[in-house]
Amino acid sequence: MSAAENKRLMQTAFEALGRGDSRPYLDLLDDDFTFTITGQTPWSRTIAGKAAVRRELFGPLFAQFADQYTAQLVNLIAEGDTVVVEHRGCVTTKGGKLYNNEYCLVCRLENGKLKSVKEYADSLLVDRVLDPPPWAQAEASA
Repeated sequence: MSAAENKRLMQTAFEALGRGDSRPYLDLLDDDFTFTITGQTPWSRTIAGKAAVRRELFGPLFAQFADQYTAQLVNLIAEGDTVVVEHRGCVTTKGGKLYNNEYCLVCRLENGKLKSVKEYADSLLVDRVLDPPPWAQAEASA
C-alpha cells in the first residue's frame, strides 16, 4: 500500500479513538503485531503477538481507567510503510488521577495491517499515575 493509504488507515483509526471507539484500531492489528513502549518504566518493554498485546498491555492498562479513553489526533506523517502519529490521550484512572499523556507513535504497516508500534510518551506521568502492570509486579518480586 502507498504512504497515503497507510496514512488514511491510521487517520481513520485515530479519529475513531477520538470518539472512544477502539474497534478500527484493533482491527488493524496483524496477528504478529508488536508493541514497544520506550523508556525505563515498569510498562517499558516489547510485547509480541496481537493476543499478547491485548492481554498483557491493553487489558491491564484499560483496567485502571474509570472512564472512556479517547485519543485526540494532533499530526500524521507518512512515508512508505511508516506512519508517525502524534496524539494526546485523555482518561481518568479509577484512583481519580488524570492520565492525559502525549504520545508519538512510530507505526509500521504492511498490506493494510499494523505490524508494529514504537511508543514514545511522558514516562514520568506513567510512573506517577499508573500502577505497574501485573507482569512487572511478578518480575519485581522474583
